[in-house]
Amino acid sequence: MDALNTFTDHAHLADQTLWQDLEAAEGKEAILSSPFAATPPEMPLTMPAQNLGRYDRSQRRSWQKNRPQFWVWLARLIVFGGGLALTAYGAWQMYQVVSLGGVTPLEWVLLVLFVANFSWIALAFTGSIVGFIWLFVRPPADTPTPKTLREKTVVVMPIYNEAPARVFGAMQAIFEDVEATGLGQAFDWFFLSDTTDPDIFIAEEQAFIAMRERLASKFGSAPRLYYRHRPKNTARKAGNIEDFVTRWGGLYAHMVVLDADSLMTGHAIVTLAATMEADPDSGIIQTLPLIVNRNTLFARLQQFAARIYGPVIAAGVAAWMGRDGNYWGHNAIIRIKAFAGHCGLPTLKGRPPFGGLILSHDFVEAALIRRAGYSVYMLPTLDGSYEESPPSLIDLSARDRRWCQGNLQHLRVIGSAGFHLASRQHFATGIMAYVASPLWMAQLIIGIILVIQASYIRPEYFTNQFTLFPTWPVFDAKRSLELFTLTMAILLAPKFLGLILALTQGKTRRGSGGALPLLISTFFEIIFSALLAPIMMLIQTGHVMHFAFGFDTGWDPQRRDDGSIPFKAIVRRHRSHVVMGVVTLIAGYMISPSLIAWMSPTIVGLLLAIVLSWSTGLLGLGLALRRVGLLLTPEEHDKPKVVERGNVLGEELAAASGHVSNALTVVHNDARFRAFHSAFLSLGPKRPRGQITPEWALAQAKLGEAASLEEAVKWLQPKERLAAVQDPTLIARVAELPKKT
Repeated sequence: MDALNTFTDHAHLADQTLWQDLEAAEGKEAILSSPFAATPPEMPLTMPAQNLGRYDRSQRRSWQKNRPQFWVWLARLIVFGGGLALTAYGAWQMYQVVSLGGVTPLEWVLLVLFVANFSWIALAFTGSIVGFIWLFVRPPADTPTPKTLREKTVVVMPIYNEAPARVFGAMQAIFEDVEATGLGQAFDWFFLSDTTDPDIFIAEEQAFIAMRERLASKFGSAPRLYYRHRPKNTARKAGNIEDFVTRWGGLYAHMVVLDADSLMTGHAIVTLAATMEADPDSGIIQTLPLIVNRNTLFARLQQFAARIYGPVIAAGVAAWMGRDGNYWGHNAIIRIKAFAGHCGLPTLKGRPPFGGLILSHDFVEAALIRRAGYSVYMLPTLDGSYEESPPSLIDLSARDRRWCQGNLQHLRVIGSAGFHLASRQHFATGIMAYVASPLWMAQLIIGIILVIQASYIRPEYFTNQFTLFPTWPVFDAKRSLELFTLTMAILLAPKFLGLILALTQGKTRRGSGGALPLLISTFFEIIFSALLAPIMMLIQTGHVMHFAFGFDTGWDPQRRDDGSIPFKAIVRRHRSHVVMGVVTLIAGYMISPSLIAWMSPTIVGLLLAIVLSWSTGLLGLGLALRRVGLLLTPEEHDKPKVVERGNVLGEELAAASGHVSNALTVVHNDARFRAFHSAFLSLGPKRPRGQITPEWALAQAKLGEAASLEEAVKWLQPKERLAAVQDPTLIARVAELPKKT
């Protein structure tokens, strides 16, 4: 019993008799070897907050290998030089359109807005040209899985109030796939929980214990699988990762970061680790996650677009950014010591939404590690990286709200000292992704005002300035139509380039149902994108205005399932969009029928906002299109093994665990779990004496007065339950409570 007593003394368990019961039931070796080792011994790294206002360039490391940059600079010349040339041509043509009778102040405003919007789509066009050439000349090929790895890598999955069955099933599927490569010993696995829901927190621990036992049974030894729960989710996801790095980062050379909806094949993870081992200059290597497991019409539209058009766009971005790339926060590998030394995030001065914690931390971390002299790049053709997407327009809007605030906050960061010019371009791209919507809306409004002016306001033909000719508010209709055609061609070109590439690649073409279904699906996606675009314009404009006036946003967990949203909620969310469509239609009819024709895509999209949001969020409609072979992707037609395995495990775990139970009930009823849970707590940070939160005090008082478990369950609010299940003394009190007979 000496070893067991030593371990229990270290763990400071509240209920020693539980250990005796557990030892009798499980055996001493089982106790010491698996579930109680919730975390490995700590090996901290320091992660100092970086100074964004000052940087000593002499501290920047030099690359150990000379990297050829010719193709990168050529890609940059094509993308940015071509984009600039296209924008200049578009600006000149627009000037010709409005200058036929002289340029009025409003027309100058229209011209400026047009140039801003046109430059955005011009860069996307030239980037897709580069990506198309790259993938056409060098099509993706299967690469062999590396045979050896020298260094240790940890795979981390930050989770926050997620369905435990889903995330633990996904992680087990990835674990098994890595083990199948024969290189599993080079990897450890970590769940980094920031969950604040006490019932989900306890369910996570139950799922972790069960997963360790399953893997130990399957592979014959205790798996290198760990779980850490933070009592308080300080600094959100960035703080979650920082907590891991500063406690266990010294154990590992690299870190693969997953999202809660991520899936990756063993081949992809091992290839990332081998690539980073072979490249001492690499700081972050990003993959291109493809969307999988989507069933609603809205999500399948995103899934199809990401699979058919995404590779062309991503290859173009990877080509011009070279080793000065970006990081998307997940499905990527990071050099841990470089990350710890150079990516500590400061707190921005001022109040949210533009001050405080840096929300879109991934862009900033990429810029910081690049500033330190490490490279950041993407492997756009590496297969086996997957994620999921929001199931409905409303869910996408909720996610966009967070991303919008984070990207707009980069206005405070883009000018930071020492950042590479490419890093600043990444910030600018992220900012423009949301600012483009209010710019587009402003362009539409100015256009409407000009039409009203031409229709109802008598023009001032002769101004106070001497002129030989009158000022006529006239547009060049023929040139205007030509410019509109050019704009649409540039806007749609990335989609058609992706379609052409998919048609020429036999595997992609067959996996998408064949040439004809692929063509029909592309047309279908373009129509729906056009109808949804004005709705997203208003939604994103609202987000931008919300933050511009100083309002902050929260951090709620994402809804990842395919359950439908109540119709009343859809009407409430989109009724203002429908009203805007009705007003625009009536105004157009009163002003000029040609205005209605010009704005018809926008008007129709807004009028149908409720119908579109409701119908595209339906599970049945998405599945019906799958049955007839539309919007198919190769990963949907022939599911990767890791995706299929993750789905099966998720369903099995959900069926086995059932509904998430009240945390107090689980801790009270399951003595074996209570011992495990107490051991987990003993290895984490302790509440300092004297630091008493209101939730802890209320939990203690209510548990002290409760005469039964049922009373405690009824009385304690979620935050109080969380405080109770994180304190050994309160857990012991819960265990003592009798149940009503």
